[in-house]
Amino acid sequence: MAESMRGIGLGHRSLESDRGVELAERQTAIFICPEGHESNMVFSITADVPEIWECKSCGLEAIRFIDGQQVELTGIAKEAPRSHFDMVLERRSREELEELLAEMVDAMRIRRSNGKLSA
Repeated sequence: MAESMRGIGLGHRSLESDRGVELAERQTAIFICPEGHESNMVFSITADVPEIWECKSCGLEAIRFIDGQQVELTGIAKEAPRSHFDMVLERRSREELEELLAEMVDAMRIRRSNGKLSA
């Protein structure tokens, strides 16, 4: 066989075109965070657009704006998420935590004095 056969890369290219495809109706929602970053998010026309969205730039909560006016926030709890430490404090007292910390520090010092750097 003198000629080599070449593939067309079926794994990463579609052979279909976008011709004749009708996209669903869409709406653009504008969210602005406290830092002033503006995020434009596209939703289906039938979707329930949330009042709050995470800012793509800084991660803060961005509030939705319609025609330059901030949307009234309804039924959204302004409670900060619990940290891992908060959940530990629900299970143990500070005295217990201080005792556990002292035990771990002592164990670490013994390992290091024996030449072992980790458990």
